[in-house]
Amino acid sequence: MTQTLIHRHTRLSIFMHWFNAGCWIFLLLTGLGLIRNDDLQPFPFWPTMLRTVFGGGGNLLLAHELIGITWAGGFLLYGIIRLKSDVFPFIRDIFTVDIRRDFLWLITKGIQMTLGYKLLGVVAEKFDFNPKIPDQGFYNIGQKIFAIPAVFGGMVIAASGIVMILSQTGNADTEWVQWAIVIHFITVGLVFAGLLIHVFMASIAAGEKPAFISMFTGTVPEDYARHHHKLWLDEFKKS
Repeated sequence: MTQTLIHRHTRLSIFMHWFNAGCWIFLLLTGLGLIRNDDLQPFPFWPTMLRTVFGGGGNLLLAHELIGITWAGGFLLYGIIRLKSDVFPFIRDIFTVDIRRDFLWLITKGIQMTLGYKLLGVVAEKFDFNPKIPDQGFYNIGQKIFAIPAVFGGMVIAASGIVMILSQTGNADTEWVQWAIVIHFITVGLVFAGLLIHVFMASIAAGEKPAFISMFTGTVPEDYARHHHKLWLDEFKKS
């Protein structure tokens, strides 16, 4: 039986998702290659190998900067063009939180993912709470918890990167540059940790395969939407 498909992502939002993913992969790999401090470098062979591939450290740094500017500029342009249609609704959604419902979602979803539905029922019966995972909107609270720091983290990464680029022309204060370097690497590390969880939840976690496929097709099965994003599905059907 063919399932009804619900439109969830526009072509532009899909493009921006994979544009972001591609830029992040390149920037992480080249950024890691720029670290030549033995106390900080987890892969000692990587900087030498990348410098060989790119023809020197200068070219490696230039490639990192160009993709970084492309990444930041791409999102800035996207934000300007789709401010009302995409950006404002996104900001509104990720900052809309129902404390009771979303807290229960975190508890029940966490138990379900680690112990399974059967043991979720056992735990719920023992501690006297409803084992039904609360309904969520376009984004569940787990996605919101990642999205908010990711957005602000991206801004910090872009701003600190600009400071470091300006330092090469002598147009940045040395103290600001030192702070920018520290903030840049710490923020990248924190956002990357969140990205690992995001990748796991979107492509590996049980039952989340339709969400991953939707980032190629733009659609999700109605049954999936009803189970994972019922509040959004109800609004979608009313529109």
